[in-house]
Amino acid sequence: MTQLPAFALTSLLIELTPGPNMAWLALLAATEGRRLGYAAVAGVCLGLALIGFLAALGLAALLQAQPLAYQALRWAGVAYLLWIAWQTWRGAEAEEGGAGAGASALAQFRRGLITNLLNPKAAVFFVTVLPGFLSPTARFAEVSVLSFTFVAIATLIHAAIVTAAGTAAVWLAQGHRVRQTRRIMALALVAVALWLLTRT
Repeated sequence: MTQLPAFALTSLLIELTPGPNMAWLALLAATEGRRLGYAAVAGVCLGLALIGFLAALGLAALLQAQPLAYQALRWAGVAYLLWIAWQTWRGAEAEEGGAGAGASALAQFRRGLITNLLNPKAAVFFVTVLPGFLSPTARFAEVSVLSFTFVAIATLIHAAIVTAAGTAAVWLAQGHRVRQTRRIMALALVAVALWLLTRT
């Protein structure tokens, strides 16, 4: 466990690199407010924890050894992001009609969870980065500690992003800005999906 500080620093640097979670959470907090943003963070946290647990059992190695399974998971993630984008765009249209269609905290929690479970990059992290910090005789407990460290760091960063982006929610929620920002968020989600699609 002498590798824990180095692993924590590596995890921090990786999580500070812009990616799908960071972009989505920032847009969500800016358009829907911090409460829904924190709910999404909780879902992301649970998703990462489950992936870490499954990776410790060998799932990440399986994805790396089976390109078809990896590609299927990647396409599923892309399709889900596009579905969220469509729902967000429809929410903007409903807002224009006066219906108001913000998703509930439970819905955002579920989206954060599913998005991460369908994110192959999160799983592959545990087989490409984490093994370099394990001892030759590493056991499940050691893998679990490092996985928990990564999840904790990722959750703190995501929560900080939501907190910062949420300050814009009050201004963005005024009048016609609600429709505009939700449409921008929908288009941004499409961009994130395309970004994930281009990753190998």
